[in-house]
Amino acid sequence: MLNPLPYDELYDGFRWNLPDRLNMAVQVCDAWAGAEPDRVAIVDMEAGEISYARLRQMADSLAHALVARGVTRGDRVGVLRSQGAWCAAAHIAIWKIGAISIPLFKLFKHDALASRVGDAGARIIIADTEGAEMVAALDAVTAMVPEQETLPGGTFETADTGAEDPAVLIYTSGTTGSPKGALHAHRVLTGHLPGVEMSHDFLGQPGDRLWTPADWAWIGGLFDVAMPGLALGVPVVAARLPKFTPEECKRIVTEASVRNIFFPPTALRMLKAADMALPGLRTVASGGEPLGAEMLDWGRRAFGLTINEFYGQTECNMVASSCAALFEPRPGAIGRAVPGHEVAVIDTEGRPVEGEGDIAIRRGSASMMLEYWNRPEQTAEKLLGDWLLTGDRGVIEAGFIRFMGREDDVITSAGFRIGPAEIEDCLLTHPAVATVGVVGKPDPLRTEVVKAYVVLKPDVEPADPLAEELQNYVKKRLASYSYPREIAFLDKLPMTVTGKVIRKELKARAAAENTG
Repeated sequence: MLNPLPYDELYDGFRWNLPDRLNMAVQVCDAWAGAEPDRVAIVDMEAGEISYARLRQMADSLAHALVARGVTRGDRVGVLRSQGAWCAAAHIAIWKIGAISIPLFKLFKHDALASRVGDAGARIIIADTEGAEMVAALDAVTAMVPEQETLPGGTFETADTGAEDPAVLIYTSGTTGSPKGALHAHRVLTGHLPGVEMSHDFLGQPGDRLWTPADWAWIGGLFDVAMPGLALGVPVVAARLPKFTPEECKRIVTEASVRNIFFPPTALRMLKAADMALPGLRTVASGGEPLGAEMLDWGRRAFGLTINEFYGQTECNMVASSCAALFEPRPGAIGRAVPGHEVAVIDTEGRPVEGEGDIAIRRGSASMMLEYWNRPEQTAEKLLGDWLLTGDRGVIEAGFIRFMGREDDVITSAGFRIGPAEIEDCLLTHPAVATVGVVGKPDPLRTEVVKAYVVLKPDVEPADPLAEELQNYVKKRLASYSYPREIAFLDKLPMTVTGKVIRKELKARAAAENTG
């Protein structure tokens, strides 16, 4: 666990201490089950409290059953379950064998599920009853539902694996091209721990209890919350939440005595729109998109604390974070580099630069993927010399990383480079706006103009005067050149399954408007 030293001392003095032999099943289950078997590992809102001893028993029985079905070291096995103790046990069981787990999302439709399972070459998927029905429609794949199995007993001897051995295959959300499988090694959890601890003001304090509404099928739910909590001995709350609502969120926080939460930005916006306060929390972390000053101010009022933003991606996660216990946040910045991760902005030759550049992470980060599964060319494109390219643009000011937008999202207008996130954040503070996506629309004079696609709140009607009001609203709060010269009102925005606006589709729509 990190020590709460001054940030500079903490960063400069940190060194990875990765053992040669490492298995995540030992980190999150076996070690605790041996040392403190009765310690609470998971607070399952349906099944009750699950101790580390019980979690190990569940994982061991699953591992035996998988081996009986022919699963061996290096095989890929899917996990298609909602948050819950069996979901955690499924991943642990797969790692115990030395196999590779694939987190899969329950809201996938047939093609999305089939493409990932087919690409990975998985033949068995650990599912719940609902998930098993989805698996039944796939060719040459069988579902295993633990609750419906007579599972063997007995301790399962965890495989002797190395820190660099593959352990988990996590597919990107596919906002640019087809989803790619980021293959991670057993060191990936260790790589997440410093950033998770920072984003929760040194997670692991007495009384800490961790939850996220984000599904454990994504790196944010699985490796920013579930597995780090288990590794640190912090009880992890598991709550099935088919649809996020502020009311359900408050119920879970209250009933499960949640003290620490990772909120995706969309969840924070919904809570803010509902004016929902959540007292009793010690920490709130958020990642995925930058928050602005107004959202941070609201968080202080609603939660009585400072929201800590963090940054990363499926290929290399938790590399930057804010930490109110160490330093004051800078609105618009996503924090500072986490100890163990070197983050820079570089030019096209791979050289660190002053000013705007490509956000990159130096090789050696413990949370960096091994490769894209079966995609050597795309793996090579992701790397530039000693750096992994995030595909994001940004600047670093006094050590604080400011996210400008995806490389293909940054808007160039009349010589200015404009990040869409800041404009979206501004518009989201207007009382009429429910959600918004901002893109650059091709323009013969300015190269691009800023265009905002706005979804209004249910009681608000679209009108030209309102569009003008929103333009002036941004003009008054941001740079005069960055206000949306065009605004369109939509019923809904294209979104990824993780709740991010698909700007690529909005850009295509904007471009088509010039030819339509």
